[in-house]
Amino acid sequence: MIEILKYQFVQNAIYSLLLASLACGIVGSFVVVKRISYIAGGIAHISFGGIGLGYFLGMDPILVTIPFSAGSAVGIGLLNRFTRLGEDIAIGILWAMGMAAGVLLIYLTPGYAPDLFGYLFGNVLAVPPSDLWVMFALDFAIILSVAAFFEYFKSVSFDETFANVRGINATAFYLFLLVLVALSVILLIKTIGVILVIAYLTIPAAIGRQFTHSLTRLMALSAAIGALFGLAGFAVSYFFDLPTGATIVIVMGAGFVAISALRRFAMRVATAKTDQEAG
Repeated sequence: MIEILKYQFVQNAIYSLLLASLACGIVGSFVVVKRISYIAGGIAHISFGGIGLGYFLGMDPILVTIPFSAGSAVGIGLLNRFTRLGEDIAIGILWAMGMAAGVLLIYLTPGYAPDLFGYLFGNVLAVPPSDLWVMFALDFAIILSVAAFFEYFKSVSFDETFANVRGINATAFYLFLLVLVALSVILLIKTIGVILVIAYLTIPAAIGRQFTHSLTRLMALSAAIGALFGLAGFAVSYFFDLPTGATIVIVMGAGFVAISALRRFAMRVATAKTDQEAG
């Protein structure tokens, strides 16, 4: 495995996994705490419309998807807050329209979209240096936003009613949080694909939440877990010649099951030991 590290495309793959892990560790913590993982999945699928629009306009699909996904995220939030539609209905409508628009626009685009499969299921080995710079810029925007408004995001994530009582515009920061989710989704499109994005945003944070109740520690732990499992999945896919994105998700899922089971077993042993000492 060491010898392949000299190749530029492998280095790009590792950098992209680390950049994605950092953003998803931060934003994924809010997603898990606020329990909006279904929204993250909806935004991911809606973003396919931005990819189709990029192909149709002859532009870089990633650059076009940034405003498209951010606008869709805001649309989901506004539909939920200012109409009688539930959030699940809004997501269902925009999800279907985004995917359908993407398919239609790609169909209407002359020629063939050569890396379309990569956008759907990810191809971390095909991440070019230009995309790394975009990912770095998105990471910087996410970190800067969370650092500047951490207490506001924290209040909105745990209790919007209390946030409003404190004078915080909960709706504005909720929409802002959804935009950060959209930026995280874009970070993952080339790495693991539209279909598998939700795993990277939720599994590391779900594992980390079993070990800490501090939101800042959860962010750091989630980023580390995402990087660890991302690189482990990448290594497994290399050795067994498997699709990288899907392999990373399987490794993450298996890690979540194993860690959860071991933690539950350890708690039972500790409880039994305490009961024995008390008896």
